Amino acid sequence: MEKKSFTFDEIKLKLVNYCVYQDRCHAEVEQKMREFLLIDEAKEEIMLYLMKENYLNEERFARSYIRGKFYIKHWGKTKIKIHLKQKQISDKLISICFDEIHEDDYEKTIRKIYQDYYDKQSGLKEYQRKAKTIKYLISRGFEYEKIIDNFGNA
Repeated sequence: MEKKSFTFDEIKLKLVNYCVYQDRCHAEVEQKMREFLLIDEAKEEIMLYLMKENYLNEERFARSYIRGKFYIKHWGKTKIKIHLKQKQISDKLISICFDEIHEDDYEKTIRKIYQDYYDKQSGLKEYQRKAKTIKYLISRGFEYEKIIDNFGNA
């Protein structure tokens, strides 16, 4: 299949639209740029333009990602952090942006997911239900210490 060639300005516009559609991180934009045969200087110029015009903002991306994954998908901080690291977001920025999750919301979510999952476990002994539920919460990215703090004596 023949690749369609675009002018520098067309590529720049495509990448602006890519960033406008939803917040993106640098790694996603760099990945998208690989679709176009660009020399390094052109890639650099586009990246600088996107950052200067605020189409590309790593902190805004991280904050939006954290809010979405927690408040919509109900992921825990561990899972969110792993996924952000895969997108090459720095530990420092991740830590700063975790203030998007309010501590009381976090604990309420842990309690709700725990209770919902626990109630679905039937035909098991008490300790098995509890162990299975804790394991489930850990798989959702919640920290063992937080789970135990909330359900140490559940």
